[in-house]
Amino acid sequence: MRRHHLAGIGIGPFNLSLAALAAGVDGLDAVFFDARPEFRWHPGLLVEGATLQVPFLADLVTLVDPTSPFSFLNYLRDRGRLLPFYFAERFHPPRAEYDDYGRWAAARLPSCRFGHEVTGVRWDPGEAAFELTVAGTEPLLADAVVLGVGTVPSVPEPLRALVEEPGVPAVHSADYLTHREELLAAESVTVVGSGQSGAEVVLDLLRSRSTVDGLRWLARTPAFAPMEYSKLGLEQFTPDYTAYFHGLPEAVRDRLLPAQWQLYKGIDTETIGAIHDELYRRSITGPPGAVLTPGVEVVTASLVDGAIELGLRHAQQGRDATVRTAAVVAATGYAETPTGPLLAGLGDAVHRDRLGRLEVGTDYRVALDVPGPLFVQNAERHTHGPGAPDLGLGAWRAAVILNAVCGKTVHALPDRTAFTTFGLEDQ
Repeated sequence: MRRHHLAGIGIGPFNLSLAALAAGVDGLDAVFFDARPEFRWHPGLLVEGATLQVPFLADLVTLVDPTSPFSFLNYLRDRGRLLPFYFAERFHPPRAEYDDYGRWAAARLPSCRFGHEVTGVRWDPGEAAFELTVAGTEPLLADAVVLGVGTVPSVPEPLRALVEEPGVPAVHSADYLTHREELLAAESVTVVGSGQSGAEVVLDLLRSRSTVDGLRWLARTPAFAPMEYSKLGLEQFTPDYTAYFHGLPEAVRDRLLPAQWQLYKGIDTETIGAIHDELYRRSITGPPGAVLTPGVEVVTASLVDGAIELGLRHAQQGRDATVRTAAVVAATGYAETPTGPLLAGLGDAVHRDRLGRLEVGTDYRVALDVPGPLFVQNAERHTHGPGAPDLGLGAWRAAVILNAVCGKTVHALPDRTAFTTFGLEDQ
């Protein structure tokens, strides 16, 4: 069997970052697999005008290696768009541009193999290596494995049956663009979810529907609130805070994460402003018919006489209500892709916590009862905090993993990354 130093499973932004940084390491044999035919980044949500919530410097490599040929600026140079970008003065690129940048980088990395699905991982004690089963080709060996299998759309239990039922006008926001025309034509639409995806869907519907009568936006959060974007607040997305969070007791981390929702579930202020501007424009000839209600949870959902009937509960009022709508968009976020089936071949060698989650060390290594290193990317929010899915920490995490795989400092990383001191230090 062919043997590699490093094998990555999944080619989303984070394993693509690892592939880009690994490309500059002499003698390192790395390979990355993805079942999809090409790199795509949330294609169902590339709504016109939507931008990244992080600056362009949070690309695949720059915050670790600004000289890398896989930087966003080099992508612009290669596309002949560097001067237009300079004149545009855009710190936050369009989502569609980031999607194109990812495909540009993937096409220039020979280590990326699309159209290849890894279906199993086991430990081969005779070879002292991981054996990967790859659909349609021979198994291979790897000294180290990195899981970057991403996330899957998460739908609350009351809405799940409707979203999964073919032909019912209920979709997750991940599929919004696929169903956009029928949602624009629907007599009424209810968007559930207060995060950035929900806000972008609402804004697009406000701008594009002939009337906003029948448009409803519901959220469990107590307000349609902005994402934390103050300079010191953003230091909770630094490696310093990640290390602090990892050092907290598991029970404390589990209590803390839900309270940090505005760090990763809020809406950028420009989108909030654009929604208000659109509602104001629509109000010139009378109050717009759109209804925006925070503090509401969907507790039941069913089809009644061809319409979707939602049972709602308002937490603060303690009141229940029922509304009927022609269509629903569940902008209810994402959950980590389950790793159980992929890691079944490792059996009980994989350490999990009391809730069945992977035990992940400071260097993103999964605790195992085998000698080989298995790392994860964006499957460690429960151990590393709200920065786990953030693009701004992607290059740093990839560099930490790469240093561990190589057993030496391939990419030097600073000791201090925040002005804030998290927790009390020994005096």
